[in-house]
Parts: sequence; structure tokens; C-alpha cells
Amino acid sequence: MNMRKIRLFLLLAVAVSLTGCAVIRQGDVGVKRTFGKISKRELQPGLVFYNPLVSTILRVPTRTTNIEIRLDLPSKEGLNVKSDISILYHVNERKATEVIGTIGKDYETSMILPVFRAAAADVTAKFMAKDMHSGNRLGIENEIRSKMAEILEPRGFVIEAVLLKTIMLPPGLYRAIEEKLEAEQEAQRMEFVLQREKLEAERKLVEAQGIRDANRVISEGLTPIIIQYKTIEAYRELSKSPNTKIIIGSGSQPIILQP
Repeated sequence: MNMRKIRLFLLLAVAVSLTGCAVIRQGDVGVKRTFGKISKRELQPGLVFYNPLVSTILRVPTRTTNIEIRLDLPSKEGLNVKSDISILYHVNERKATEVIGTIGKDYETSMILPVFRAAAADVTAKFMAKDMHSGNRLGIENEIRSKMAEILEPRGFVIEAVLLKTIMLPPGLYRAIEEKLEAEQEAQRMEFVLQREKLEAERKLVEAQGIRDANRVISEGLTPIIIQYKTIEAYRELSKSPNTKIIIGSGSQPIILQP
């Protein structure tokens, strides 16, 4: 009886040893390797059965992966610019078996990082150090990504983005950039002041021209008769005043005396 139990237990152990199972998570694909040979078909997420004595299941992430690296980037003037960089990429799901079969599981170290270092050095060497710290940063990032994609996408990788997160320029260059920005701001301020003064001068000129034209119109309309009439009107208004007054004209006008 005991021998029968032992035999049954051994048969169950052999059966279990001949049948293994693996769980492929969402965002991964499975690559089956049997006797060292890579299967051509990727295993989709879910439960996978296999023979653990002859096969292994490798899990390859196809979701976005972020590699962070600190690197000295060469500039056009020969400076080394320290930078913290993120590389966002994922493995093409349809080429996962090709990636494992031709590159191996350690594809980040053996393929992606070397290609990135070469592409980054080629691109940044064409730019001045200050360009990496200015609005040209986006163009530099896109150019590095494009160079990497030329090499890596045919091999089964999708390069989503290259991000220059932190740029650390040499201290002397930082001060030179600050001084240039300050000079540009001062020049813009002076330009604004000059423009304002110019507009004010133009305003005063227009105002003076308006006064001159108004006086000219008035002087042209003041004939001797009108002047005499206006003088009489003025004398008449003054004579109506209850206050004591003496008004002496020019000789051609009447003298008004009122106590």
C-alpha cells in the first residue's frame, strides 16, 4: 500500500515537472526559448503553459520605459556640458522575439545606451553650449531622437522622446549669459524710453501746430470793425457793473464815468 502511494506521488511529481505555467502581465509579451532556440511567435498576456525541463519563458516589457542617465555633452566651442537626460522608449510588440534573438535580454546596455551616447555627441557638437540652455533645447532633443530612431526602430525599438531635463553649464558661461540677457533687457528698456520720448515730442509738435493754426484763423478774422465792435461790447458789459469805475478809451471810444 505504501509503495503504491509512493509510485503515485512520483508519477504526479513527474507530471508536474513536465508541465509548467507562467503568467504574462499586461504591458509585457512572452518569448519562449526551447533548447536555446527562440520561438518566432510572441506570447500574449495571460496564462501560458510550457515544459520547464526544456523551455523557459522570457518576459519582455512593451510598455513605455524610462532610462535616466547623467552625461557630459560636448558643445561646438569644446566645452563639456553636464546634463540629466531621460530616454523614453518601448519594445515593438511584433519584434520582441527578434530583439531577444538578435540582441539579448540586456538590450538597454548593449544597444540603446551606446546608440544614444553616439547620437547625442554628434548632435550637441553642432550647437553652442548656451543653445542647450535656451529655446533650441527642443530642437536638440528632437534631432537626437531622430538619429536614434534611424538605427533602433528597424531593430525593434520605438524611441518616444529624448528629454534634456537638467543642463549644467560652466559657471563662467552662466555669468556671461546672464550679462548678455541683462544687456538685452537694458537695450529694450532704452528703446522703449526713446520711443516714448519720440511720441511725446510728436504730440507737442501737433499741439503747437494746432495752436498756431487756431491763432492764425482768429487773427485773420479780426478786422478793425470787428475789433471796434467787440470793444464797445466789452465797455457796455462793464458799464452795467454796480461798482464805481472809470473807463478811459483810446480816444476814439467814449469815456464812461460812473460813481
